[in-house]
Amino acid sequence: MKKLVLMLMLFMGAAVSAQAYTGKGDQKVNLGLNAWGYGTGITATYDYGLNQLISIGAGGNAYFDNYRDNDKDNRVFIFGRVNFHLREALELPEQLDIYPGVDLGVLGRDFGIGAHIGARYFFTDKFGVFAEVGNNGSLGVSFNF
Repeated sequence: MKKLVLMLMLFMGAAVSAQAYTGKGDQKVNLGLNAWGYGTGITATYDYGLNQLISIGAGGNAYFDNYRDNDKDNRVFIFGRVNFHLREALELPEQLDIYPGVDLGVLGRDFGIGAHIGARYFFTDKFGVFAEVGNNGSLGVSFNF
């Protein structure tokens, strides 16, 4: 029991110093799995904070299968993105950030657009988890730089 209490205290101590979004100059990398949308696959995104409300970034999704008759041209979605961070507006704890956003890019030879609402929770200054739901859904790990 003492070991469990000590582990919880250490975890809570690490979480207290973690920040999910710090505003201007904030840099995040998300790595995860796509669960639905254009297909099932992997995702990677990068976000850069412009101010307390807005971040811009880029990303890519590589799909294991496809939404359109297994067309091999439509297995990669490369996109730019913008997110609106609501941590301060909603008075959330520093470890948690909720952000709606939009993705615009190219899916094979087609134009792709996506909208999402995401959440990040950081356990330490450098490591956390994320989930995004919308016309694409993904979850995974998040890194702070």
